[in-house]
Amino acid sequence: MIKSLALITVAAIGLLLAYAATRPDSFRVERSTTVAAPAAKLFPLINDLHRFNTWNPYNRKDPAMQGTYSGPAAGPGAVFDFQGNKEVGKGRIGITTSTEPSAVTMQLDMFEPFEGHNVVTFSLVPEGGATRVTWAMHGPSPFIARVMGIFFSMDQMIGKDFEAGLSHLKALAEQA
Repeated sequence: MIKSLALITVAAIGLLLAYAATRPDSFRVERSTTVAAPAAKLFPLINDLHRFNTWNPYNRKDPAMQGTYSGPAAGPGAVFDFQGNKEVGKGRIGITTSTEPSAVTMQLDMFEPFEGHNVVTFSLVPEGGATRVTWAMHGPSPFIARVMGIFFSMDQMIGKDFEAGLSHLKALAEQA
């Protein structure tokens, strides 16, 4: 009986690992919202990491988070190194490119609780008198992440944070 149970367990783990191996080796999470403000008003709220962190949902998750800014005040080369609680982790985010007033690209390097190296993009597209803001993140999905992805949806976990951040950005930008 124990031998049969052990064989079934080994087979189930093998099937799980085989299924994980078929999963995509990269991921992408994206959320958008429409903000009743011109792109020129939104762009500085993203392109300046000091201002970015006023609405960044991860800063709100850990008010005691420690952080250090380096490089220029805004634009390419601006960097924010951070260390927070387990939910926030330890990492670095830096602006790699920006095209005023339509796009900002950042490199997010996480060191804890899991190592990850991802690209974050913000695009601002005029829509009538408003702006469509899209926040996306993409990067590699190593094997362990593919195994975890069977049980946890990266899109659902990070997507809700992006939605909260975009909501904070919208409220900030739409103030009088």
